[in-house]
Amino acid sequence: MDASRTRLPRPLAPAALLACALLLLTGCTGSAPGSRAGQQGDTAQAAAPAAANDLQADYQRVIDDVLPSVVQIQAGDSLGSGVVYDDEGHVVTNAHVVGDGRSFRVTTARTEEALTARLVSSYPEQDLAVLKLDRLPEGMKAARFGDSSKAEVGQIVLAMGSPLGLSSSVTQGIVSAVGRTVTEGREGGGTGATIGNMVQTSAAINPGNSGGALVNLDSEVIGIPTLAATDPGLGDSAAPGIGFAIPASMVKTVADQIIRDGRVTDSGRAALGVTARTVVDDGYRPAGVAVVEVSDGGAAADAGLRPGDVIVRLGDTDITTITSLAEALASMRPGDRTKVTYTRDGDERTAEVTLGEQ
Repeated sequence: MDASRTRLPRPLAPAALLACALLLLTGCTGSAPGSRAGQQGDTAQAAAPAAANDLQADYQRVIDDVLPSVVQIQAGDSLGSGVVYDDEGHVVTNAHVVGDGRSFRVTTARTEEALTARLVSSYPEQDLAVLKLDRLPEGMKAARFGDSSKAEVGQIVLAMGSPLGLSSSVTQGIVSAVGRTVTEGREGGGTGATIGNMVQTSAAINPGNSGGALVNLDSEVIGIPTLAATDPGLGDSAAPGIGFAIPASMVKTVADQIIRDGRVTDSGRAALGVTARTVVDDGYRPAGVAVVEVSDGGAAADAGLRPGDVIVRLGDTDITTITSLAEALASMRPGDRTKVTYTRDGDERTAEVTLGEQ
């Protein structure tokens, strides 16, 4: 699935659901107007605002807990967001937010003073980067990153960041889906990364939200909002209510390695070990991925593939474009064994491959 960085309808609150359920129950009693059923209806109407107030209190508690850990990042003329990762002043954000920059200005939710920060390392393949503040302001605290594998469809979440430069903004939605594989465009500074296991959300994700926090009602960051889907039918403008966040588990894996080693040493991303390009058929339709170069000692080389071969299937997945190949690999792990189907001189062949690491 292609998506862009251009970044809801609010779900029916539990209060409203409760009110509807009670009113329906009342309507089934057959009681006459003015009877006890009317008194129950009054009780239902009184219960709804109380439940709404409870949910509102939950929102405000989460915002008070997490928003101080969400920062605005200025990289040249562009703005993005970031999340304070630890008590040493490391800030995690998107690689496309930092771009080619090496030094940045960071503004926290509780101060208008711009802090300076430097790049520790960027990992465009997963669209993640880590900065280090030169000085820690008083009262700054690290966010708490949760277990993104426990994210469930329908779970209420809040997106925090600086959409359109409006710092410390909060939007609300739900987890719409989990396990999405999304390919980011390269236009507008995008990295072109193919990212697996993303969290889809209906919370509004707009330009400037990138690198911020997707937070559950336990005040845990479960993802880093990164991009929004685009609608080809609307001139590739952002599709409302369809945003994607890199799962917290991957964020922690990458950030911990960058902080410890200065770079990513174990990506966990599967690789075939080829340089390739999309080819088309006689009708100019994408028809496979032509191998341009094979890496020595890589998975493809070990399986006997060579330049000129055209890959048409990986495992049970049809491969028509370089993007579909990247998305198929994103769902696999280094060391996985699978079959690659390819054509050579017009003949279809199959080989067993043990995937390497990107």
